[in-house]
Amino acid sequence: MKVHAKALVQGLALAGAVSILLTGCGNREEQALAPAGSAMAPTASIGTSPVGTTVGTEIDDSVVTAKVKSALLADHDTKSFEIKVETHKGQVQLSGFVDTQARIDNAIALTRNVEGVKSVENAMSLKDGKSTVGNVVDDGIVTAKVKSALLADPDVKSFDIAVVTRKGEVQLSGFVDNQAQINRAIDIARGVEGVQSIGNEMSIKK
Repeated sequence: MKVHAKALVQGLALAGAVSILLTGCGNREEQALAPAGSAMAPTASIGTSPVGTTVGTEIDDSVVTAKVKSALLADHDTKSFEIKVETHKGQVQLSGFVDTQARIDNAIALTRNVEGVKSVENAMSLKDGKSTVGNVVDDGIVTAKVKSALLADPDVKSFDIAVVTRKGEVQLSGFVDNQAQINRAIDIARGVEGVQSIGNEMSIKK
């Protein structure tokens, strides 16, 4: 009798486990088949961001930026390290100080041929004379100070603004939300020690 009772208990336990598994599978099937927006429909947490640029667009822009930088780096006639690349919804902005107009033209042509580029905005400037080692070091310090000042200001998205310095001339470029941010960034940069002039190449996002 004890053996029969033990077998009966085991059988009931097995039946209960199978019932639970079947119920769980049924719930998952119902959720998968439920219409979008219903209480049972699974929710998606990836793929969208707040109003404005979607996560997909941001990823695409970063991919385009990387492709443009690679194209500039691979070309022996273009010093890509001196050219900043910013992308917003397929619009690519090239900025920085370049030796000759030929290099500017070449950089623009290379960028236009990159997949995903919808338009190219030229914000590059020609260098004025040769830089000494001292100039380069001083310019690097000025650039770092300007970036820090922009980062410390709550009204400016400094990560959206590229900073390049050439003999004390600071060039600000990139895509910002509005004119107020442009004005604020220029005011902040002007207040940094070592800045002799400001070149504004910032654009308002569309």
